Amino acid sequence: MTDWKTRTKLVHSGTRRSQYGEMSEAIFLTQGFVYDSAEAAEARFIETGPDEFIYARYGNPTVRMFEERIAAIEGTEDAFATASGMAAVNGALTSMVKAGDHVVAARALFGSCLYVLEILGRFGVEVTLVDGTDLGQWRAAMRDGTKAVFLESVSNPTLEVIDVKSVCEIAHAKGATVIVDNVFATPTFSKAVELGADVVVYSATKHIDGSGRCLGGVVCGTKQYIRKVLEPYLKHTGAALSPFNAWVMLKGLETLDLRVRQQAASALALAKALEGHPKLSRVIFPGLPGHAQHRIAMEQMGAGGTVVTLDVTGGQEAAFRFLNALEIVKISNNLGDAKSIITHPATTTHQRLPPEQKALLGITPGLVRLSLGIEDEGDLIADVMQALEAV
Repeated sequence: MTDWKTRTKLVHSGTRRSQYGEMSEAIFLTQGFVYDSAEAAEARFIETGPDEFIYARYGNPTVRMFEERIAAIEGTEDAFATASGMAAVNGALTSMVKAGDHVVAARALFGSCLYVLEILGRFGVEVTLVDGTDLGQWRAAMRDGTKAVFLESVSNPTLEVIDVKSVCEIAHAKGATVIVDNVFATPTFSKAVELGADVVVYSATKHIDGSGRCLGGVVCGTKQYIRKVLEPYLKHTGAALSPFNAWVMLKGLETLDLRVRQQAASALALAKALEGHPKLSRVIFPGLPGHAQHRIAMEQMGAGGTVVTLDVTGGQEAAFRFLNALEIVKISNNLGDAKSIITHPATTTHQRLPPEQKALLGITPGLVRLSLGIEDEGDLIADVMQALEAV
């Protein structure tokens, strides 16, 4: 299996078949498991084997297939699946820190990620936020004994690309664990582990499902971290992924590479078509040569990703006119879907941030985040162009 290419792993890794030899992975919809004897139950609670399960909150055969498959394509020893992407982020961070610890994080994060960092602060964890694109700020913020570093490899929604390799070198010099939220990079373009990341987090709700059906998340890392640090926290706090959702995610993984590559190609075509448009003050896309971190994006991912961010001239009123005029692209706050989706971050995903923080992060009143789907590329470009006429 280690010699298989990514597309093969996406279809076959981690597969476990029952005695019936089913082609599609089985869904084990059960909350508990039966033991042959009281002695067997006692032994299993002491230590479980790879095909032994206790309770659905601890593990499940369908969920385990998903965990093993995502670990295989991510290049980590193990993985633990969660009920949502934010459960994965919260678990990855909270499981490893205590009062008095220090965490350094990039300031450009999804709104809920920023909230998790606020929660850590309430419980006595000191959090320092830095400009993720400025290596000097990372160096200045690090201390001897800094516990963890947290960043989005591509930030939400302004698409800043962080030099993961350099940040990992800076963090490891101080003994810190690097946790990378890799949602925008996707498992297809991800190289976070190769670049030095210790832990990789995904919201499986996004590209992995890819069809807007289920919530899910996953944390990838070493077996020591996953089973000795993360698992005890998650299994006792209840953020378990349901077997049905795990099955949906397994089906999503089978077509992930095909979908994401088409989405990235459409994103690049749209970004090129919109460059210099008179009704846009900014077209932000890491795949464009003019993007501030274009070189890093190409080195780390080999593509610009599936999301294009636009700053509509005229602020919120103009942005709303643009959104309301779209016909194919749907207004929603998800991303990575087979359907193209657009979001106005200032009034939705980042709505709770104060105006000065939005301004610092570049989230202007006219900013919109457009996640490209798998519709016809020409139709998508035409739809965006006609909607801009309404501005």
